[in-house]
Amino acid sequence: MADLRTVPQESAVPAELLDFIKEGDKFIVAGHREPDGDCVGSQLALASVLRRLGKEAIPFSAGPFKRPEIKPYEGLFTLAINEGIKAGARVIIVDCSTADRIGDMEPFWEGLPMAIIDHHDNAACPKWLGGEGLAYVDLNALSATFMVLNVIKALGLELLPQEAELLFFGLCTDTGFFRHVDGKGAESFEAAADLIRAGANPKAAFAAMHGGKSLASRKLIGLILLRAEPLFGGKLIISSEEYEETCRFGLEGRDSDTLYQLLQSVDGVQAMVIIRQETPENCTVGFRSRDSVDVGSIAKSFGGGGHKNAAGLSIAGTIAELKPKIVKAFESVF
Repeated sequence: MADLRTVPQESAVPAELLDFIKEGDKFIVAGHREPDGDCVGSQLALASVLRRLGKEAIPFSAGPFKRPEIKPYEGLFTLAINEGIKAGARVIIVDCSTADRIGDMEPFWEGLPMAIIDHHDNAACPKWLGGEGLAYVDLNALSATFMVLNVIKALGLELLPQEAELLFFGLCTDTGFFRHVDGKGAESFEAAADLIRAGANPKAAFAAMHGGKSLASRKLIGLILLRAEPLFGGKLIISSEEYEETCRFGLEGRDSDTLYQLLQSVDGVQAMVIIRQETPENCTVGFRSRDSVDVGSIAKSFGGGGHKNAAGLSIAGTIAELKPKIVKAFESVF
């Protein structure tokens, strides 16, 4: 989810990226593991455009495709890379700030021409490009799909309806269906209008994002809410998902967007943290905040990243070990 600030409708797409696309014949379009709507929408829309330009395009994902709204797209992705796919390919990585978020890709991308399209804090980007690739990075962009839309416009192409649907899906995912757009976010609605005119269906996108949830997902939200603890006079709410619950409910049972919506509705809350025990030795941590708190900086201090109002990390340790450290990190904020 982006830290939504003003971004020009015609964001500056590097000429080098357009040349990179025009000069190539075969592309692997990669995104982050556990893809969301922005990642999937960016990859598939870009792959569609590349094919219309006469290129071979191979969407790649390490998966897993566990979210109900993402699962239907799994069959459109290559889940493993071999030497045949690699031969003669260029790589475009979208919506992914660091190498470890893609999965175990380093062995196959070595020596391949690379480009990145991303709206996260990409300070590490030049390092994992090895100094050989190029990056179109806009930290103010609403979503990766917003940036892909700019690339398509810069290439002088009209959108196909299915591309508009994919880009709209991603834009809605990262803006929380526009509920995170503030008074400076007119460009998000201008982009949405362009996509709707090209064939996107807001009603269908909303149904895909918010329908089809399991009863187990509602129960897991309830367990995490029961464990929620207000700190710093209610300005911070922190909760957790225990390893037993991770095993019982799995990724299929998670609905983080709804969970954060519920926590954000609590009077006085400014930041939220959910610690999930993914394995006995490792946790993932999700951070969300309202306008004033920069949770991206806090996540970065633990080796993670993200935006001012939405960030995350994967870290060794248990909930009991990590919780006091994370709470302490907020002391300077509150």
